[in-house]
Amino acid sequence: MSTAPRLTALDAVHRALGATMTDFAGWDMPLRYASERDEHNAVRTKAGLFDLSHMGEIAVTGPAAADFLNYALVGNIGSVGLGRARYTMIVAADGGILDDLIVYRLGETDYMVVANASNAQTVLDELSARVEGFDAEVRDDRDAYALLAVQGPESPGILKSLTDADLDGLKYYAGLPGTVAGVPALIARTGYTGEDGFELFVSPGDAEKLWNALLEAGAPVGLVPAGLSCRDTLRLEAGMPLYGHELTAALTPFDAGLGRVVKFEKTSQSETFVGREALAAAAARAETAPPRKLVGLIAEGRRVPRAGFSVVADGRVIGEVTSGAPSPTLGKPIAIAYVDAAHAAPGTEGVGVDIRGTHEPYEVVALPFYKRQK
Repeated sequence: MSTAPRLTALDAVHRALGATMTDFAGWDMPLRYASERDEHNAVRTKAGLFDLSHMGEIAVTGPAAADFLNYALVGNIGSVGLGRARYTMIVAADGGILDDLIVYRLGETDYMVVANASNAQTVLDELSARVEGFDAEVRDDRDAYALLAVQGPESPGILKSLTDADLDGLKYYAGLPGTVAGVPALIARTGYTGEDGFELFVSPGDAEKLWNALLEAGAPVGLVPAGLSCRDTLRLEAGMPLYGHELTAALTPFDAGLGRVVKFEKTSQSETFVGREALAAAAARAETAPPRKLVGLIAEGRRVPRAGFSVVADGRVIGEVTSGAPSPTLGKPIAIAYVDAAHAAPGTEGVGVDIRGTHEPYEVVALPFYKRQK
């Protein structure tokens, strides 16, 4: 029996704008409004407005909240300052990645964990199971928030016109409570596009008012509504991993080249955390016999590689594409792929992608493909 997809608080707005809708992780979400290339380019050069209300917010509160999160997640959450955020992961006992997360510290003993839509229930279930024995509470807050994102070089100016919050003092990966267009919001300087930008957590009942205010304020500088399709090409150019593609339960953070998020030393009474032993072994393996490495591939031709396509060299398979798409910024097809360490150095010659039986030549490059000028 199939269940109807969940609708965000902005569903009627998207349909009125003529959005092409798609089912994403059980949610009906806007894929694009008009041209995904135009939406992509607007975010790179001006600004785009996204509805990200499908993301999963989980509250963790209580005297032992920090110690609990240190135990449940791979990062050192106890060292996150008030009003700051941290990128981290939750892993299984065998070290496999269950999701990548952002954790915001909202108060002395109040944290918000933001999970990917496709993994939100898994993360909620895992945290609920792991909290036993800690003086902390895990609460499903998914229905408490709508999430809007303004991304792109014009985003600070657009937001400044609608709030008196100190945006200049708001660093990357920090969040502060404020009022935007008369709407109470948690304003976070985070994003998934490679551009400067903000994510605004608001009550679902305020989402439409805020969306319309942002569209109106941004119109003079070229802000457009943007869908999930361009969000994917933007994150791909920025070399940002996507769960289910670059990150899976079959990979540890060390396999994914993200061992830096694992902190074996933590600011808590105990440095035990779920997956610690498996991750220590994975770290040792990565030093002695490096696994496949995550690299960028830029096409010499026009054919687009897709997830699952084989990467080849010397007539044999040396890796696999995890994400691929035409890059509006580079004007060429690009891909992220795991390849054998021997072929991972930028400029390695003779590397191709098997696209329906033809070995198309690709240039190996370091990630990201795109880095904004600050």
